Amino acid sequence: MGSPRTPSQTVGPFFSFALPYEGGHQLVPPGTPGAVRLEGRLVDGRGEPVPDGLIEILQADPSGGYARRNREQGGFRGFARCKTGSEGEFSFLTVKPGRVPYPDGRPQAPHIEVLIFSRGLLKHLVTRIYFPDEEVANAADPVLASIADPGVRSTLVARDDGGVLVFDIHMQGDRETAFLAT
Repeated sequence: MGSPRTPSQTVGPFFSFALPYEGGHQLVPPGTPGAVRLEGRLVDGRGEPVPDGLIEILQADPSGGYARRNREQGGFRGFARCKTGSEGEFSFLTVKPGRVPYPDGRPQAPHIEVLIFSRGLLKHLVTRIYFPDEEVANAADPVLASIADPGVRSTLVARDDGGVLVFDIHMQGDRETAFLAT
């Protein structure tokens, strides 16, 4: 006689208070030349804030290199983590990444990799943030080009709000952010 099966459960939301660390939302120190503030909100399918989420970003430095190669140059870390606030808000201090080549040598459009951890998810979600001032590079980027619907594709491009890049993440619904297969 076997034991009864245990129902599946979602993970967390322990990560919203257990994983953030001091200064974890900064890829560069305040006052870094060319620093960019990236902010947004994590919202559910009804547009309600997700106050107990965790957003991680990973990116190249302005020359297209990753932090392991140049950890000591200007304090750039290449990775940051931010828990969401009561209104689902998050923010990062970073620099615009350079163009990293694909294995075949074609350059990717400048972008930031994003991982989303949230209640109700058994596995994190992955997306990208592209820059609004890179129309030509964005048009040639194979990941963006693989998304046929222009409206869905536009969910991966941040908007410039007076020098602050804004990128809202919609988990579901009409304005759902395009998530990438991992």
